[in-house]
Amino acid sequence: MLKSSIILRLYFLFIGALIVQSNFAQAVRIPGSTNYPSSAGRSIGASSIEVKWNAPGVKGRQDQIWGTNIAWYGFQVLGFGSNVESPWRAGADECTTISFSTDVMINGKPLPAGKYAFFIALYADSSVLIFNKNTTEWGSYFYRKDLDVMRVATTQVKNNAFQERLNYTFYDQSEDKVMLALDWEKWRIPMTIQVDLKKTILADLRKQMDGAIGFDPPSLQAAASWCEQNDVNLEEGLSWINSATDPNLGGINNFPTLSVKAKLLSKMGKANEAKAIMDQAMDVATTIELHQYGRRLLAEKKVDEAVRVFEKNFTKYNGAWPTQVGLMRGYSAKGDLKKALEHARLAAAQAPDEVNKKSLENSIKSLEAGKAL
Repeated sequence: MLKSSIILRLYFLFIGALIVQSNFAQAVRIPGSTNYPSSAGRSIGASSIEVKWNAPGVKGRQDQIWGTNIAWYGFQVLGFGSNVESPWRAGADECTTISFSTDVMINGKPLPAGKYAFFIALYADSSVLIFNKNTTEWGSYFYRKDLDVMRVATTQVKNNAFQERLNYTFYDQSEDKVMLALDWEKWRIPMTIQVDLKKTILADLRKQMDGAIGFDPPSLQAAASWCEQNDVNLEEGLSWINSATDPNLGGINNFPTLSVKAKLLSKMGKANEAKAIMDQAMDVATTIELHQYGRRLLAEKKVDEAVRVFEKNFTKYNGAWPTQVGLMRGYSAKGDLKKALEHARLAAAQAPDEVNKKSLENSIKSLEAGKAL
């Protein structure tokens, strides 16, 4: 009985060891796969994009990749327990994933923010990009069509530069969009990713302003200024700049903050309030701030208003640099070249460095020749 008991105990220990070994064999991941784990990311404004994939190599199979069992056309039953027709996994091993922190447009079609499994239905002259909810499957073996969120067509480039390892490349980025392509062997399969820049940046600003940064006057000013510059969210922008100028929050009523407030009020149709705040801003402005404000008015073709600012600057700061420069430019814009030349000569005598002096000497020559600046 003792011998039988020992044999039985050893048998169960052996079976248990096999079960443990089997479980670990299924779960363990050994580094050094021939398909390199890879990732790439890009930001467009407040939007973040990230692609993760395993990169197979061509490995001497040039001209034997596309339309074969490596990267098949259309949909194919893959076997090994998979009984559904599946698209290509757009990589190797686990499914390729792509995530977007905000809503985007893919080749002109809307796709909500989120993380997606990315597949491609390949064809000889075109491809269909597939964004699917199941991000944890192995390759596309357990692909479910009902989990597709979006399909969108694209056209591949077939004679691209040779690429040994499958790669995802971002290129041709502009302010609100970027190209993303799968590059492998001699094919490039591209897509255009576009965002609503104002909408996504505003959402990001609101999120930031709801946190601790919403108590920081410079941050509040920056957010309000962005609203004014982009003609969006003016009411909330005004509330942000009101907080930025509130002494109880550490705010300061200086030219930058007050001028932002004045511009917001102006765009909201509150002209009288805007003028009163702008007058207050000019009263506390430095000579450089007033000079730059006058230059901005000239750029907006508001010549008379610019001249008044330049004259105020000249009087307030007793003709200090660069108030003479402002008057030179203001009178030139009005067509009074005689007064402009007078102030140009006075400004040249005040020039703080050779760069400014040389510029003013050139201005004097132009004015002497009867040419407006």
